[in-house]
Amino acid sequence: MPAPMPGAALHCGPGWQHGGAHSGARIMAAPTRASWRLLGALCLQRPAIVSAALSPMEEVVARLMQQLETERSRLSDHEVRHQAEEEQLRHPKDRGDDLASSSVVLARDLEEVWEDRFQKAELSPRLTDADKNNDRTSLNRKLDSNLTLLVKQKVGDQELWLLPQMEWQSGETLRNTAERALVSFLGESLTGAKFLGNAPCGLYKYKYPRAISTEDSMGAKVFFFKALLQSSHLSKEESKADCVWVTKSEMEDYLKPEYLKQISRFVVDL
Repeated sequence: MPAPMPGAALHCGPGWQHGGAHSGARIMAAPTRASWRLLGALCLQRPAIVSAALSPMEEVVARLMQQLETERSRLSDHEVRHQAEEEQLRHPKDRGDDLASSSVVLARDLEEVWEDRFQKAELSPRLTDADKNNDRTSLNRKLDSNLTLLVKQKVGDQELWLLPQMEWQSGETLRNTAERALVSFLGESLTGAKFLGNAPCGLYKYKYPRAISTEDSMGAKVFFFKALLQSSHLSKEESKADCVWVTKSEMEDYLKPEYLKQISRFVVDL
């Protein structure tokens, strides 16, 4: 008598007999588990370019610390030289040399040159034209804050603002998927993005509505990878999709509450 096939389960109800095709034997297949679509997404941030403006309390503390540092610090080499030269100028005959009539560049002369350069220097404004026009497609805004890239993508029959994401393909890692999303939305000319590791920094999963849910696909799992933009020279013409660069507080103008709640866990705004 042949041995039963391994892994096959023969279920017989009351009154059923083992035998041939007409014996009524039934082989019950194990129920299949619905799968999830896997997506790789990118949290691309432009770090702050300038330090944040001090609050009134921070300004008071900064002035106090500066005063303490000045009072307790030792003289620098330049200050020691300056004092020595001033002493020689007051008593030139004691040492037999006259610094005032020599061609030596004195410390006071250097200070005058430095002061003149400082007065002629023009500081760049903290508030840019993009800030004044509220142009959120520009990277030249909110210089004292981190900016995060959001793109408009079609999900089902809706267009939503999301972090750039693509569906995972067989043979690639999830980081490869996130890198492909970067190229797909910002173009191949962008080479200044540095990925912070190979492991995801966050996960967001959601189930499809019953109208589009199937036995093979019940929902999606989105794995987020973080990267830093190391070059702010990105023209709007290079972008292949509608995109904005926003601060963490501005995200609520674009993202759905549940999605925003998930990504707020790893989006840093210093």
